[in-house]
Amino acid sequence: MKILITGATGFVGGFLSEYFVNKGNSVIGIGRSQQHPLAPSDLFAYISADPAKPGSWQDHIPNVDAIINLAGKNIFHYWTESSKQVMHASRIETTRNLVAAISDNQAPILVSASAIGYYGDRGEERLTEISGPGEDYLADLSLDWEKAAQKAEKKGARVALLRFSIVLGRQGGALAKMLPAFRFFAGGPLGSGRQWFSWIHINDLAAAVELILENQDMTGPFNLCAPQPVRNQDYAKALGKVLGRPAFMRVPSFAIKTLMGELGGVMLGSQRCFPERLEQFQFKFQFPDIETALAELI
Repeated sequence: MKILITGATGFVGGFLSEYFVNKGNSVIGIGRSQQHPLAPSDLFAYISADPAKPGSWQDHIPNVDAIINLAGKNIFHYWTESSKQVMHASRIETTRNLVAAISDNQAPILVSASAIGYYGDRGEERLTEISGPGEDYLADLSLDWEKAAQKAEKKGARVALLRFSIVLGRQGGALAKMLPAFRFFAGGPLGSGRQWFSWIHINDLAAAVELILENQDMTGPFNLCAPQPVRNQDYAKALGKVLGRPAFMRVPSFAIKTLMGELGGVMLGSQRCFPERLEQFQFKFQFPDIETALAELI
């Protein structure tokens, strides 16, 4: 299979690039960085470009079987109105440019990122792919992102929407940001710690994307999360246990909101998500529980 990946230099994009190359696929990576650690190689080509802007990078799209769309500015910083506009444009414009470049007789697979931020802060509610969207900024962003991707269906593409939970991996993401505090005996829950924390091991994420690419019946939204969400305090406890460190240094809610602003409120939100549609297609998680996942990664 010939696959094009936007956001190929990011945490998830870099992992998927290597994953699919190792499976014998030909991969074209698109990213804003000047270089990619996999390039050059027989099965991987890298193009440095901003996919939120039209350009010659789009010329490769009619020649691929599948598109994995991961591009988007990082959300983990203090939000301002201008930064929110950048986060929105980097996702929506990239997706529009991808859809525009699909040829009428191509019929590719478009696997496009979204997030469980789609659901907003939902407390104790059990969230599956049929649950409605939330009402905050991330919910609106995710909804717009998905709508932009679904327009590819009019050009004959099969579209799957990946609602990412917190992705746990060795090379970056949330785990890399949390580890230093725990290793220096300063780790603990955020706020009350009672909010639900939905997560997925990056190996399971890659296997789920592979299954979606290979199965013609898999369309629409998929919650990319482990089948066992945990409360934030239990995640902190499990991480402390694996590291052999205490996990009692609770970070007060007011401090998170003061330091992170609107994003702080999102970080304290609760999303109890389940991968119902993946399990309907018989997907088997290698790391279904948090302790097994953290032990393998650490």
